[in-house]
Amino acid sequence: MIAKTRAELIKYCLDQKVEVLNFHYCGWDGRLKTLNFVIRDKEHLENLLEAGERVDGSSLFPFIEAGKSDLYVIPRYSTAFRNPFEDEVPTVDVLCEFFTRDAVPFENAPRYILHKASEAFKKATGLEMQAMGELEYYIVAPEEELYRIADQKGYHESAPFCKYADFRVEAMRLITKAGCHVKYGHSEVGNFTEKGKIYEQNEIEFTPVDIEQAADELVIAKWIMWQLAYQYGVDLTFAPKITDGKAGSGLHVHMKFTRDGKPVMTEKGELTEVSRKAIAGLMDLGTSLPAFGNPSPVSFRRLVPHQEAPTSLCWSFSNRSALVRVPLGWVTDTDMAAIANPLEKAHSCDFSFKQTFEWRASDGTADLYLLMASLCVAARHGLEMDGALAIADKTYVGLGVNIHDSANKAVQEALEQLPPDCAGSADELDGDRAVYNAYNVFSDDVIDYQISFLKSLK
Repeated sequence: MIAKTRAELIKYCLDQKVEVLNFHYCGWDGRLKTLNFVIRDKEHLENLLEAGERVDGSSLFPFIEAGKSDLYVIPRYSTAFRNPFEDEVPTVDVLCEFFTRDAVPFENAPRYILHKASEAFKKATGLEMQAMGELEYYIVAPEEELYRIADQKGYHESAPFCKYADFRVEAMRLITKAGCHVKYGHSEVGNFTEKGKIYEQNEIEFTPVDIEQAADELVIAKWIMWQLAYQYGVDLTFAPKITDGKAGSGLHVHMKFTRDGKPVMTEKGELTEVSRKAIAGLMDLGTSLPAFGNPSPVSFRRLVPHQEAPTSLCWSFSNRSALVRVPLGWVTDTDMAAIANPLEKAHSCDFSFKQTFEWRASDGTADLYLLMASLCVAARHGLEMDGALAIADKTYVGLGVNIHDSANKAVQEALEQLPPDCAGSADELDGDRAVYNAYNVFSDDVIDYQISFLKSLK
């Protein structure tokens, strides 16, 4: 973090002789936009940071009319970071908030929707919600003959079998330089060749931070990865499915809840009521959440059996066929490092802060702010609604149960299914409208537009 306040940011820019300031913000397409400024002097910098600038809202949001389109973009100082691509010309980038002509936040901007969702969650539950994302992507490049790996067998391969490990590490380095919290990176299952090109799947995963910050970091990360891919001369895609029969790319989101800075996910090695109720909220809204997490027809080509992608509303431990997976969470106090390293003295360990649970349906076509906002709404819904624990019990699938296996046909048939397409998710969103409306998080204008958009897709 460069600064928390305007005064700190101004001091940093002056001390570092920053020449260029870039404002960033996302339109309705979810991609980071840029407005460049060359800093003339201290007065100019102060004015930019305090007053912001005007932009054409109708070019950023399809539901804004051209006749009343002006919006302000006002920088959020704590999001400022040193541009990792500009070594020769000192450059600082900062994320912005949209404001209307009445000097109030633009309530239908995706990032502000997430802010409203986060604030409503805190107010209703007394908890803070953290999240982190897993960016799965394919690199598309000319085919190479040397050190090939078997089709769909790329999981955690090393170079030279993984051809773009260097790209992945460089992307992680630049993303970290921009202030984001990267956990790790690795090659993924998906790899194949077609028409003289190699398609190689990789993943970069983050660590849990405040849910608003988590969305900011993913937006910045995707922007950096696209720029780096352009420099490498390769194509990079977050598309959920490239071709049938090959591994698709998801954008899985892990969630974690804290109270007064302390995690409330597990107790004595078991999931708490907080965790199970929040999962129940995801189950109860599971058919409408794809309206924000899977807003592309291609999304539903990924959500098919036998591809480590969910199709049914269920949750489980360590089960990649479930809609919500509870991964390994270091729930015992065994010092595994001492067992692996006999020279170390064993001691009792508490890694319960690492426990999360993972929403597995969403993919890279989602607007990251709307996705996080919808998951936040669902978690709050679970913590507020009657009968949440009963829903959690009803939708639980045992450890190791593959619901797509023919032997478990009865389990599959007892579960509600995800919608088959965008139009189906739009109908589900309309049916769950009141939950998304609650606390004025998603306005009717946004819900109506999203429904219309989804139903227009073929």
